[in-house]
Amino acid sequence: MVKKKSLGDFIKMKQEKQQVTWVTAYDFPTASFAEQADIDMILVGDSLGMVVLGYKGTNPVTMEDCISHCQAVRRGAPHTWMVGDMPFMSYQVSDEEAVRNAGRFIKEADADCIKLEGGVRVASRIKAITDAGILVIGHIGLTPQSTGQLGGFKAQGRDVKNARLLIKDALAVQEAGAYALLVEAVPPEVTKFMAQKLTIPVYGIGAGPADGQLIICGDMLGLFQAFTPKFVKKYAQLAEIEINAFRQYGEDVKTKKFPTDDHVYHVLEPIEEFEKMFKEFE
Repeated sequence: MVKKKSLGDFIKMKQEKQQVTWVTAYDFPTASFAEQADIDMILVGDSLGMVVLGYKGTNPVTMEDCISHCQAVRRGAPHTWMVGDMPFMSYQVSDEEAVRNAGRFIKEADADCIKLEGGVRVASRIKAITDAGILVIGHIGLTPQSTGQLGGFKAQGRDVKNARLLIKDALAVQEAGAYALLVEAVPPEVTKFMAQKLTIPVYGIGAGPADGQLIICGDMLGLFQAFTPKFVKKYAQLAEIEINAFRQYGEDVKTKKFPTDDHVYHVLEPIEEFEKMFKEFE
């Protein structure tokens, strides 16, 4: 049985320079596979809006969507640290609403912590949630919920001015009480500095080496076909396998190769008895 990591384990892993493995999952089977592979953490990200629900972005995702998928993931990976992702407008309005919605992940989905986007501007939200006894992971850099302000899905912190702002965001997240930070689509030079500067773990996605890495399962498995970010490494091409399987199934049905006698349940009484019964309906 996999031993579930604890907060102390993640802090110790940073101190001992051990890498943390972190993947997204949105359903029971994927979560189960991740746990069997000894992945350290699972993020039930609002990326489910694009990867699972077919939205153009993450903003349409609701709290109900996130809670439902977290519940499925927890059933599939009961012994893996699970992070619930706070969807758009679940924490932006007020500290009180942020605490209330963060609490739903803990109470209803048995999440271990939550993640939310932003730095300086959400510091009060992070503090309020942590003061309520809930663990928080911050998320800065390319924050998908704010792509309108960022000018689209673009790398961040590539010049000194913006890198300085990101470092201030990182420090604000730590000061507010977050126990870890996710940095997305940021130059590795900046990520390295933040990982060295901060005492909390710094994890990267498209941000170069850090204290650990996150990757979107649909990207790494070759399931999401709309686009592939530059920073993704594909470890499988499951979309091709599934398409070919569906195509073969369709051909087998049309040519009557499926089902065969191996795929049916025969009657338990003599067929003559059934033929008599059939005649009753003539």
